[in-house]
Amino acid sequence: MDWELHSPIIKHFIVPPPPSCPSQKVLDKWLTGALDRLMGLLKDHTPSSRPAHRSNPWWTPHLTILHREYHKAARLFRKQGTMVVREAANIAGTGYFKAIKAAKNRHWSSFLLSATSQNLWMAKRFASGRAPPRFPSLPGAETPQQMNEALLGHFFPPKAAISPPPRLRPHGSTPSLSRQEIARVLSKSSSSLAPALDGISYLTWKWVNVINPSIRL
Repeated sequence: MDWELHSPIIKHFIVPPPPSCPSQKVLDKWLTGALDRLMGLLKDHTPSSRPAHRSNPWWTPHLTILHREYHKAARLFRKQGTMVVREAANIAGTGYFKAIKAAKNRHWSSFLLSATSQNLWMAKRFASGRAPPRFPSLPGAETPQQMNEALLGHFFPPKAAISPPPRLRPHGSTPSLSRQEIARVLSKSSSSLAPALDGISYLTWKWVNVINPSIRL
């Protein structure tokens, strides 16, 4: 992304003031509208990353559609929580994961059919899988799970329960996030992480914050 060319566009981006004493629906509409405008601006001027050569070679456009429909149904279930929506989410999830398994099997069969002397041992290593883990001999622990619990209990004893952090109060008197708080959170985010489903990396968000720190969503 050419930051020198697009910095003025981001610098003059203005988030509309939030509505006073809004309902949950009005607040969601304000946040979604402002975020969509900013996301559209970034996507229009940010080049798409090129996936690695070996990154999910079995993935297909059909799986992309199923992935989108499954997460859409899951979000709708978390929002509504009805049995009808839950059943639809389960059906979408079952179809999505079955399609992934079928795509992997087809890719594996194609890989075996086209195996050569150069990648034959790679196919054998994939087919054999990882070697079973080896565990030390511990008294009173026979299974790997018991050994794991014994080691964790010895080296990392349980600590006292920590009270959950307080939730933000849905009142107009609640102060908004400051520029310093947003900058501090972004500074702790890795710039090398791959973009999430929104397609915008943390490195891009850091530059946006540097150019226009008044954007607070």
